[in-house]
Formats: sequence, C-alpha cells, structure tokens
Amino acid sequence: MTLDIPQVVRDRARVAGTQWWVDDLPELVASLCEEWAITVGATLTGGTEAYVAEATTADGMPAVLKLLVPGDVVHEIAVLRHAAGEGCALLLESDADRGALLLERLGPSLDAVGLPLPARLEVLSATALQLWRPAPDLGLPTGAEKGRWLIDFITRTWRELDFPVSERTIEHAHACAERRIDAHDDERSVLVHGDLHQWNTLRTIDGTGWKLVDPDGLLAEPAYDLGIVMREDPTDGDLEERATRLASLTGVDRQAIWEWGVVERVSTGLGALAIGIHEAVAMLAAAERLALVEG
Repeated sequence: MTLDIPQVVRDRARVAGTQWWVDDLPELVASLCEEWAITVGATLTGGTEAYVAEATTADGMPAVLKLLVPGDVVHEIAVLRHAAGEGCALLLESDADRGALLLERLGPSLDAVGLPLPARLEVLSATALQLWRPAPDLGLPTGAEKGRWLIDFITRTWRELDFPVSERTIEHAHACAERRIDAHDDERSVLVHGDLHQWNTLRTIDGTGWKLVDPDGLLAEPAYDLGIVMREDPTDGDLEERATRLASLTGVDRQAIWEWGVVERVSTGLGALAIGIHEAVAMLAAAERLALVEG
C-alpha cells in the first residue's frame, strides 16, 4: 500500500524521533482496513500531528481514519467517548495502543468555508459551549498542569531555537501562565477541547451545525479554549476587540481569555517555528508587540 503522507506530518514524526512510524504506516493502515472492515481513500490535508484519510465502512458509511504520530491518544479517545457526538465528532472505533481512530466524516472546516472573523468567533463560541461540561472522572490533565507544561515548553524551545524572540516576551508569557495556574479551581473546571480553532471546527454533513475534531482534552476554565482562538490569525482584526467579543459571546472572563491567549501565542509560535510552519512568524511578532506594551 502506497500512502500520500503530508510533509508536515513527516516533519512532525522526524522532530519527535519516530521516523519508524512513517515507515510502518502502510502496514498499519492495511491491518486496520482488515480489522475494522473499512476501505481507505484519499489523504486529507491540513493536520500536522496525524495521517488522516477518507474511509468507508462495510455498510457504506462515510468515515475518517486518523493515525496519530506516536504519543498519548488516551485523552482524545476519552473526550470523544464522553462527548458522544455532542460538540465533537462521533467516535466509531479506536485503538489507543496504535494511535488509531475511526470517526464520522464531516464537511468542510470553518477555515475552508471562508467566513469573516466576527462570524467565525460566533461559530467557535457556540460550538465550544456545546462541549463544555463537568467531567471530573475522565482522568484528564488540569488547566494548572497544562499551564506548568507550557511554561517549561516555552523556556526549553526558546533556548533550543537560539532565542528567536526577546526575553521580555518569554517573561510576559510566563507571568500570564502563572496567573492562570493560580486561578485554577478543580470544582469550577469543565471539559475543554484544548485546541479550539477554525481548522478543528467542521460543518456537519447535513450543513446544519458544526462539530469539533482533534480534542486534546483538559479539565480547565473555559477561557483556555478561547485563548486558542486568540492566538490564531494574529493579524486579522484588533486582538483587544476579539477578546471582548469572545467574553460577550460566552460569558467567560475577558482577562482570563486574554492571558491564555498570550501563553498560547508564544508556545504555539515557538512550536510552529521548530517545524517550519510559516504562521509562526506572525504569532511571534504579535507576541513581541504585546510584550512591549504589557510585559
């Protein structure tokens, strides 16, 4: 079996030290086709951490096969099972040991539909509100744990990349992360997606709604998800106005949204820079500008 594996996915596997996964992928796909009685079709592009392809079940249902670059997929599976198709794509089959998921097939992404920013914010907010719910027994990482992880990632990656942004920018992100860690409250935390953006938000096949894919899964304040929305498209509109609009649409604290946005803009910008994603430049430039004002 010959697979069209996107270069960005190959690069992700290389950076992770899992080139063997790329080499073994055709055999893995062939075995899943037999075990799950599916036929695999065209590769789907746009993702960075998984090989994703169209699939069809034995009874003709359109589906999607997702095979993640080796890592912990247990949390994603837990979120999808808990959501049961409400807010997230419906999970049809899964194999955590092999990082394999079979999902319902959805329509185009919010990015592909081409809505202007105000309409995108409305869709993202409404879809996230469908997912946010108490989920204390899923064993997911907390927002405080994610904040501490992000501080470590930012510091380590900044050094590994030979200091591509100013120390002031790094300190600004650290300070925002520390405030969100201090604000964490287990009793008020909810299930959040963890990577809420327009490429992970897909229209339903019938065109009547939207669902999320690729959840990271955290128990955190809802502002974490909206911080992801703040980091994306940093040159599209005024970021201050965006934070205010997100707070209005969801009832979530504006300052918390803003601070998670600072942290995510720096961490994702550095991570994207490490694997050559062009959008990293705009994210980090925005982070530098804001650090000069606030840091």
